[in-house]
Amino acid sequence: MDNISNERKEYRIGMICAVVSMVVWGFAPMYWRALVPIDSFVIIAYRIIFAAIICGIASLIVYGKEEMKKPLEDKKKVGILFLAGFLITINWSTYIYGVNSGQTIGANMGYYITPLLVSVAGLLFFKERLTKYKLTAIILALVGVLSMIVYFGSLPAITLTIAMSFAIYAVLKKYLKMKAIIALFYETLVFAIIAIVYLIYMETTGQGALHVAQPHQIVMLIGSGVITAVPLALYAMATNRLNLVSVGVIQYLGPSLGIVVGFFVFREPFYLGQIIACIIIWIGLAIFTYGEIQTARK
Repeated sequence: MDNISNERKEYRIGMICAVVSMVVWGFAPMYWRALVPIDSFVIIAYRIIFAAIICGIASLIVYGKEEMKKPLEDKKKVGILFLAGFLITINWSTYIYGVNSGQTIGANMGYYITPLLVSVAGLLFFKERLTKYKLTAIILALVGVLSMIVYFGSLPAITLTIAMSFAIYAVLKKYLKMKAIIALFYETLVFAIIAIVYLIYMETTGQGALHVAQPHQIVMLIGSGVITAVPLALYAMATNRLNLVSVGVIQYLGPSLGIVVGFFVFREPFYLGQIIACIIIWIGLAIFTYGEIQTARK
């Protein structure tokens, strides 16, 4: 009974972490759009630096030096952490560029494809169990994505880049099974050094944030580390406790909220193909939720 109670507790924690991370990500476009007219890549550089600082301090306080050193003992893990850091940097850069260039809905559609890829990866690489509810949700998600491809004729580069980079990132996180904050610290550390060099150049040549930003925007740039670290840490905690199929389906919550923000707040066009895809995918999400409730009761 103790094992069952522990599993239920871990399951609940995983679900809470997954949902909260998606809610934060869903409303994040308003945060990034509020930083205009700062250059998107300058925003990314500040985001990486402050995320590394916050995760480093948090790791030191929570786990201590000895625990932080452990990942460095495994050269294979170091390589995977570097790859994960590269992928999440590409993902962040593409997403913020999309939001600040008026493509919020298109960028979030990339995150609609991501859960499908994540779920398939869970089945292929981690031999996860597939219930009839999850299978139905995946099929409906696939139909939704295909309907969008048929409507537009193809998928934009920004959509594909976001989808592929985050899906592979999720698989790597599942494989690593590391402390979330420590993993994120190492993922951002190398790129933080590159970002510092880039910012020095941009600020000294008059192209950085200090020359165009309002005082409150400078504060927001510092806060970008929190906006970055908290949902990513929660997401990592979720992948450590849930199977990738479950995480993949829950992940539709984030881009759905992002699309709502893009349409109602930013007044971006929402095309028929996107609307149809969203409706089909949300039906699948409702079926998945029902299945998860039934599983929890059992």
